[in-house]
Amino acid sequence: MTSEPRRTAPLGTTGLQITRVGLGTWAIGGPWDFGWGPQSDADSVAAIHEAVAAGINWIDTAAVYGMGHSEEVVGRAVRELPEADRPYVFTKCGLVWREGETSAARVGAPDSIRREVEDSLRRLGVEAIDLYQIHWPPQDGATVQEAWGAVVDLIEAGKVRFGGVSNFTAEQLAACELIRHVDTLQPPLSALERGVLGETLDWCADHDTGVIVYSPMQAGLLTGGWSHERFTALDAGDWRRKSDHFTGDLFDRNLAFAERLGAIARRLGCTSGELAIAWTLAQRGVTGAICGARKPGQVAGWAGAGEVALDDATLAELGDALRDTGAGRGPIPG
Repeated sequence: MTSEPRRTAPLGTTGLQITRVGLGTWAIGGPWDFGWGPQSDADSVAAIHEAVAAGINWIDTAAVYGMGHSEEVVGRAVRELPEADRPYVFTKCGLVWREGETSAARVGAPDSIRREVEDSLRRLGVEAIDLYQIHWPPQDGATVQEAWGAVVDLIEAGKVRFGGVSNFTAEQLAACELIRHVDTLQPPLSALERGVLGETLDWCADHDTGVIVYSPMQAGLLTGGWSHERFTALDAGDWRRKSDHFTGDLFDRNLAFAERLGAIARRLGCTSGELAIAWTLAQRGVTGAICGARKPGQVAGWAGAGEVALDDATLAELGDALRDTGAGRGPIPG
């Protein structure tokens, strides 16, 4: 399979060199409580293969996406590739469901994590997981240290190569760091969701913890072409119907910023999605960004984001657009 060369960056201290953008597989899990509606597995496999052909060298998934279905589809798609072309596969633990359920609980008990990794290894069809991440801080009575200690044990046992966490605060990261270095953090970050700027990303930069951000295009809102009509047409099972970024006055402010973003992207000769992603990659501490695709044709809309260089003037212009429109939430750089 021929792939295009892409910019890479070191993922913390892991030794992995990852492309600045990776493929996220949240949507390909299909229907569940936080799904994106019905999804064709054939389209999902084709999108994975297209991302690899476009030079992307890592895939991010999670056990809970579609109650295991996303991992199964990723495993199938990767096995169909020549071994030399196979991307790194990152997945997550700590969201646990009962058979037949479509919702999950945040669990950090070590025995649960040990069971979960075996299920993920089976679904993915691999002997070791490249990066295993705790999806959310636990709410079952286990501490973040206990959950992280279980991941450390899996690294030492050779079940996973590297360990990380997702949606953790700087304080929680520091608690885990006392046990073993935290290889990575996966937080939400977009021009509209800026809460991790400052303390959390600074902690990661200061401790050589790699950062791969999710939802850099804010669930597609920053790709252009959104409207109230498009929102109304979303599938009834699409989780975005529950997102406040797509409702009320905040949605209107976000649409106003998306229009400004689109104008800047056209001037730069890139897509709105690529510009939105490039903004996240320009933030201190960020290594890579996770971008979704439900069909192969969607990959081209963001695959080149790692090659979009933003100078100080453009970053300032985007900051002005955020202030002028009042879009999103969180601190505005500069």
